[in-house]
Amino acid sequence: MDFARDETQEDVAGVAADLLARDLGADVLWRAMGEADLLSLALPERLGGSALGVAEAATVLTEVGRSAARIPALPTIGFGVLPVLALATETQQDVLLDGVPGGAVLSAALAEPGRPFPGRPGATATATDGGHAVTGSFVAVPYADRARFVLVPTDSGVVAVDPNAEGVTLSNSPSAVGDPEFSIRLDGAVGTLLGDGLDGAESVATLYRLAIAAIAAYSDGLLSGATDLTARHVSERHQFGKPLATFQAVAQQIADVYVTARTLHVAALSSVWRVSGGLDADDDLDVTAYWIAAELPPAMRVLHHLHGGIGVDATYPLHRYSSTAKDLARWLGGASYRLDLVGARCSSI
Repeated sequence: MDFARDETQEDVAGVAADLLARDLGADVLWRAMGEADLLSLALPERLGGSALGVAEAATVLTEVGRSAARIPALPTIGFGVLPVLALATETQQDVLLDGVPGGAVLSAALAEPGRPFPGRPGATATATDGGHAVTGSFVAVPYADRARFVLVPTDSGVVAVDPNAEGVTLSNSPSAVGDPEFSIRLDGAVGTLLGDGLDGAESVATLYRLAIAAIAAYSDGLLSGATDLTARHVSERHQFGKPLATFQAVAQQIADVYVTARTLHVAALSSVWRVSGGLDADDDLDVTAYWIAAELPPAMRVLHHLHGGIGVDATYPLHRYSSTAKDLARWLGGASYRLDLVGARCSSI
């Protein structure tokens, strides 16, 4: 078990970090990510990609999280590209992933009303002329208005639906950070069932594994970036002639956040490593998802507190970090829901 980044992953991280450090607008940054081949790392060479794996794609997400950049990297790479590559036939991949190297957006509907990551989806998919007709309701779908396709878990498996297709209704819903998010109602919307359709439940489970691993990688970078931002602030900000970092209470609080961040780092790396290696990752993913839902938002609150008055300025970068953390915890279903899943897994041993 070696969690250290290899040379390729270090190179990927370096390129991503360099782009993200530039003062680029969201749309310009997104195009630049595509031009630097960071969106297509996992794509096969026939589609203009580098044929790399989950770990390299997760490296990009970690760096995007570290800067809290407001671009659709998580839904496109983590909820779209990786599941399509894992589940779809080559012919389906050619259609669904077309345009990704140039910045096309993908997304996934991972929650039904009151049911995040439902193991038995309530949405139905029925074979029809031209594909599978899907009926169901979903919430908290990021960037659905910009997505070429949205992956939808159903009772028959994962179906890729064009959000502009007939029978699809998008309703704008709020998010903490302000990024586009939608509720979706499908009424017989026709889409493409990924793969051969022989084991729909396993296809849905694969979508969830990859999505949670992607959220883990992103959250790892998010908390690390917020902690670094705060560490610089308390080192540079002076009170009573001394840096804030020299006060015992400040040092203790940021040390606690550092422990939380390092724990999340190990959990995220373990989850991504197991998923990328095709190993049983369900235990790791459940624990990591719980840690994100339970510990990430409180850690952000401490970092806000350590910033003092500037911490309440909505234009200050820390707000991007903390607001995104709230959204990620909500997408996962919250701490109580995630703890129930961990408890159920422990009681079944």
